[in-house]
Amino acid sequence: RAKEIKTKLGTLLQKPDLAIDFIIPYPEKSEKPPKAQKPSPEEALQWHDSLEKLLQNPYGLASFHSFLRSEFSEENVEFWVACEDYKKTKSHVKIVEKAKKIYEEFIQTEAPKEVNIDHFTKAMTMKNLVEPSPSSFDMAQKRIFALMEKDSLPRFVRSEFYQELIK
Repeated sequence: RAKEIKTKLGTLLQKPDLAIDFIIPYPEKSEKPPKAQKPSPEEALQWHDSLEKLLQNPYGLASFHSFLRSEFSEENVEFWVACEDYKKTKSHVKIVEKAKKIYEEFIQTEAPKEVNIDHFTKAMTMKNLVEPSPSSFDMAQKRIFALMEKDSLPRFVRSEFYQELIK
């Protein structure tokens, strides 16, 4: 509680125009988004042959991410999600900011969650980042999608978790 008060006081001191937010309380936003609805077996069955459908479904994406985390290979899906978010960014300032973050987290050598892309793709991505645009990571994202489709998806559909979903 004391930490919360200290944070609010610090915010008040830095941004007096936002003081009204502390006078008129807004409901607290929940930390976690609402749980995705479990798909029907028929819907989950479609994921067997379509990584795209799997990734478009919030439950499917969360399930796939959990599966990859259990295999210590979640960086691929995290990179794909980061690229999807990046492509939706409108502000040039935000694009530059997000591009730098994605590069540092997934692309640069020895990155904390370095994805496995070939030298040519890495070089082209770095060239694209000289002037970041919404398509800067497209080539790398396509390579990672293909890798997940060829390698991770078949393992996921053989997993016990997926087999339970389609019953």
